[in-house]
Amino acid sequence: MEKIIAKDLLKIKAVFFRPEEPFTWASGIKSPVYCDNRLTLTAPEVRNDVENGLAEIVKKHYPECEVLMGTSTAGIAHAAITGHILGMPMGYVRSGAKDHGRQNQIEGKLEKGQKVVVIEDLISTGGSVIEVVNVLREAGAEVLGIASIFTYGMKKGLDRLAEANVKNVSLTNFDTIAQVAADEGYIKPEDIQKLIAFRNNPSDESWIKG
Repeated sequence: MEKIIAKDLLKIKAVFFRPEEPFTWASGIKSPVYCDNRLTLTAPEVRNDVENGLAEIVKKHYPECEVLMGTSTAGIAHAAITGHILGMPMGYVRSGAKDHGRQNQIEGKLEKGQKVVVIEDLISTGGSVIEVVNVLREAGAEVLGIASIFTYGMKKGLDRLAEANVKNVSLTNFDTIAQVAADEGYIKPEDIQKLIAFRNNPSDESWIKG
């Protein structure tokens, strides 16, 4: 599954490697990789693999799940489609409470004590998805864990997830995609070392010259 999803994401350029001409993140960090999993929504075959894969994660790793909650905004569509496949209720968590109406931050019906799985598209440093987990916990939900499409496996993200005591299961990961990219000719085999060096310490730009 990890390799199938990796090939899918590379094929539609949802994950795009450019080690020779790095992208610049909003934080100013230079990155050899660009990731936009929203592109899976406009590629029906890839979307099918992704949503069925997320459904399998929920069934295998979180069999007690009662409600899916998407992250806003990227996780909403994936939570909706996965919920449809599983015949399961879904909702989503806003980045902040509305300033009008009922001032909801959680959209959709959620009862205290319900067992929830968070659906996320991408995990890097883990900050935004942990905020969602905390909002759900404060509302009385039992968060079983996260199901995500892709994870960088950055130390900061792994540490934050461990500190928050929340499990994540991803369809594919940075190391797998880097290896598949080399095998499929998207990057040169010697680029893998640069990519892993970036993943291990994004703030150290020595990999660019490396």
